[in-house]
Amino acid sequence: MVLPSSFAAGSGRPPPIPGARWSPADAPVRPLLLWVRTGTAHVRLDDGPTLHLQAGEGVWIPADGRTERAITTEPGTVAFPLCPHAGVGARGLPELTRFDVPGGWQDWLIQLFNLQVTPFSGRGYSPEAIEELLRRPGSRPPAPAAVGRPPAPEARATEERHPAPEAPAPEGRHPAPEALAPPTMPRARGARAVAEELMRDPALDLTVERWAARVLSSARTLRRDFLADTGLTFERWRLHCRLGAAVEFLAAGYDVDQVAALVGFASRNGLTRAFKGRFGLTPHEFGREFSARPGTGGLTQRAAAARQTDDLIRMMRETDTPAAPEMLPPASTPSHTNDIHVLSWMYRGSGYLDIGDRRYERERGVATWIPAEMEHVTGLRENSVSLPLGNAGTADLHLTAPLQVRFSSAWDDYLMFCSISARSALRPDDHDPRHILDLFAEQAAAQRALSVPMPTDPRARAVALECLRRIGEPGGAQDPETDGTQDAEIHRAFRDETGMTLGRWRYAARMRIARDLLTGGAPPSAVARRIGYAHLPTFSAAFSRFHGLSPREYQEREAARGR
Repeated sequence: MVLPSSFAAGSGRPPPIPGARWSPADAPVRPLLLWVRTGTAHVRLDDGPTLHLQAGEGVWIPADGRTERAITTEPGTVAFPLCPHAGVGARGLPELTRFDVPGGWQDWLIQLFNLQVTPFSGRGYSPEAIEELLRRPGSRPPAPAAVGRPPAPEARATEERHPAPEAPAPEGRHPAPEALAPPTMPRARGARAVAEELMRDPALDLTVERWAARVLSSARTLRRDFLADTGLTFERWRLHCRLGAAVEFLAAGYDVDQVAALVGFASRNGLTRAFKGRFGLTPHEFGREFSARPGTGGLTQRAAAARQTDDLIRMMRETDTPAAPEMLPPASTPSHTNDIHVLSWMYRGSGYLDIGDRRYERERGVATWIPAEMEHVTGLRENSVSLPLGNAGTADLHLTAPLQVRFSSAWDDYLMFCSISARSALRPDDHDPRHILDLFAEQAAAQRALSVPMPTDPRARAVALECLRRIGEPGGAQDPETDGTQDAEIHRAFRDETGMTLGRWRYAARMRIARDLLTGGAPPSAVARRIGYAHLPTFSAAFSRFHGLSPREYQEREAARGR
């Protein structure tokens, strides 16, 4: 069953974009590329001079030998921080380098940001082909995970430097299916954050102590959570993560030396030992046999991001304006669930969300809340780009079905800023992750106000839409200014076509918006301000007259219904 998007384009103007600063949780561990889409950004390394970037400019910031990155953006600026995999640093530029970003590359860079901040999933290649290849006679299964006490510190240190090979299988045994699947993700919040970061970039080579500091935990707790939730020590889990990524990069055509750097091995020999110990054949043998098999083309999302990084480095190195690479082909995720609600916005093209037998279309400009604990598939059509805007816990948002709202193109820059703030270290000092909840609720409420009968007369309809756009501004509750003749005609159109005077129509629209904001959990005082009331008692009296309940009573009733 297809559920089309039937709501009208979003009303209202986006808030101003505040300034932001780079606030990483740890010292630089990988290179960074900053691209300024709009506005102005400032970059300084250690005690060096400040580099000023304008719209359309980018800068490559190497990681090696740097202890401090000072990055700030002025109000009104949208700047995308792109973090190539730690393993590509050697292929980049060795010094701080400014460059111009050709116009045709801009949506491609936005797509690259999305690839780098979205959890990775299959994207066009055949895992069955890899499984068939790795399950050939003579290959080896993974060693069974030992559940119990973690290894002694000296054993852990040795395992990080020289991963032990997996235990060989008896002759004729094949790898178990779990050897070919991504490692189990831990459930504990800190451990899961570390695991997701390593899945995005397995080459990150932080110690357990530094990882623990990044997620405000302790090394002991992090080790315990990995072992309890996955049955693997942290070091063994990271090794499986790196080997899984190595399979993807080899299938994408990278040579063994490139793969070793991309997934965090210090040498080709180290990758070869670990890969053969787990899969029973060397990386070179795997790459050669895989490329010889028909129907095994395509890239995983992780490999696609690496290929895009290669294109990005080529763009920075070339003096002539290079042609932008192609966008990604259609793609979809495997069926999966999230333990939190996820808000995804369709910036370009279109996509869909499948839950059971229902399909929710995701058109350009549509933001969709994807409910937690609900199995689903998300997909993108050709040349389409979506961006994550934020998450919400089940305690913050009661959601049993997808919610959708459409934002007009006037919101593009602001929503990009929200995505950057939610998924990177470049954010305002007072960044509030819950802000996206309020923003979505306000936009949804404004659109639902369109269910109030709308006049069809073009001038009267323009007045109605302007009232909705200005309803939260000082004076926004007043009648728009018109000359006497137009005023009479507009009032007549409202009476004839909606059955209400303009004043009564505006009152009904404000009360509809107020109702939806209260249902979403906004406090009555905040709702009063958002729909143009300067004083809470005045708003409460108006709401009570319209709905027969006070704002507080209405909110309590709706909360009880949702339990």
